[in-house]
Amino acid sequence: MVIVLNFGGQFAHLIARRVRDLGVRSEILPCDASLAHIKTLDPSGIILSGSPASVLEKGSPRMERGIFSLGIPILGICYGHQLMAHMLGGRVSPGKKKEYGREDLKIILGNELFHGFTGAKQSVWFSHGDQVIKLPGGFAKIASTAGCPIAGMANAKRRLFAIQFHPELTHTAIGEKVLSNFLFRICRAEKDWKLGAMLRKLEISLKREVGKNHVMIGISGGVDSLVAATLLHRAVGSRLHAAFVDTGLLRKNEVEDVTLSLKKQGFKNLHVVSAKNIFLRRLAGVADPEKKRKIIGHTFVEVFQRTVKQELKRYPVTFLAQGTIYPDRIESAATSKYAAKIKSHHNLTLPKSLRLSILEPLKEFYKDEVRKIGTLLGLPKELVWRHPFPGPGLAIRIVGEITAERLRILREADAIFTEELRASGEYGKIWQAFAVLLPLRTVGVMGDARTYEYMIALRAVDSVDGMSADWHKMPPELLERISTRIVGEVRGVNRVLYDVTQKPPATIEYE
Repeated sequence: MVIVLNFGGQFAHLIARRVRDLGVRSEILPCDASLAHIKTLDPSGIILSGSPASVLEKGSPRMERGIFSLGIPILGICYGHQLMAHMLGGRVSPGKKKEYGREDLKIILGNELFHGFTGAKQSVWFSHGDQVIKLPGGFAKIASTAGCPIAGMANAKRRLFAIQFHPELTHTAIGEKVLSNFLFRICRAEKDWKLGAMLRKLEISLKREVGKNHVMIGISGGVDSLVAATLLHRAVGSRLHAAFVDTGLLRKNEVEDVTLSLKKQGFKNLHVVSAKNIFLRRLAGVADPEKKRKIIGHTFVEVFQRTVKQELKRYPVTFLAQGTIYPDRIESAATSKYAAKIKSHHNLTLPKSLRLSILEPLKEFYKDEVRKIGTLLGLPKELVWRHPFPGPGLAIRIVGEITAERLRILREADAIFTEELRASGEYGKIWQAFAVLLPLRTVGVMGDARTYEYMIALRAVDSVDGMSADWHKMPPELLERISTRIVGEVRGVNRVLYDVTQKPPATIEYE
């Protein structure tokens, strides 16, 4: 087992996920976890995460110094790299050149962390301002970039290693190999993590927690809620009630398609709740993305409560289940008291008046793991590999105010985008693709007449888990066909853009 000490970095849980991918159990602890507690866990290795803080700031997160003397291999990443140097007698300074994004790393071959590498230059992902400018005693430099002379260091005798780049991000091609070397060559860790075994334990846990009570789950149309519902159905059977709320913020034909899919999976207690009017009324005039998410979250809960009281009053419903997964919790700053908040998640903004206990069967898993669980549960491929769809729906794909007209425009444009991706065979190559309506109007010419209409942005990304993503390199002729159809068929649009921004620095969704 490997411990990840969380200093508040947005990728702390992603590090643990990468460790699990390599077959090793990982456990995340707060950075100030006691030395005694760490000893009781008897880890084979420790990884220090990144952080939004600077080691030079007063009150920045720290760990117990004695951890370095346990004799357990330690790998510091980004902030963890700087912290190791700072606490062991080196020096850290604000960098003259901040590095955010891809950088060419020059590595010194022959050390265990870079074992098996054939080239001294590698492309890696950086995200830092501070940097180590003086090595601690007993350490040697093992990597550098043009702007960061000490981008990696090691004390092989004490089995202490540190790197400035992020091996947990898919943007770093050598990342998996670096982590594998640390786990198996340096830590000598055992492979003790299997998703199938975790799934069996989760089923038993859900049965025990629910007991003879009934559970209600909200279906959003996305993969997460569907897999969560299927898992719960397997655990509690007919005591699960699925509520599919038609918010008016769904994709074209969403209600019909999802209802049919659920019925094919054997769901008998399916309740389709029409709530378009209340959602659109409450969102009227609201442009701030945080306010939109919170309005949607609270309205969902109210609709659930009303459904429980009216349609399910003869059942002892005591749990509300949600399809919350790891990235939802991470970006909502649920990882640590030091974490920087990215956004509120609609599943995490529940009012105190809620009288149902919350169940989140998938809260420990990432998107790719959720899909693997769906496959293990026997869900068909076309459902498991459907592109992610957020709980707030099209509300966060319309930048600015939500109106019935803007929803119509986006719904039609998004349907054309998806239809063309499927027809071309490109859909299955993409992790997530969708259209976004921008609150800008530009001048155009249609049929010799001047137009002043909206812009549609197309977003398509390649990713593994949603924590990092690269823009999808789509054939230009396909983009041209999609653009032509959207401008020609969707009234109110005269310009189409393609987003070529990675995550980080951007997020996948626009709001």
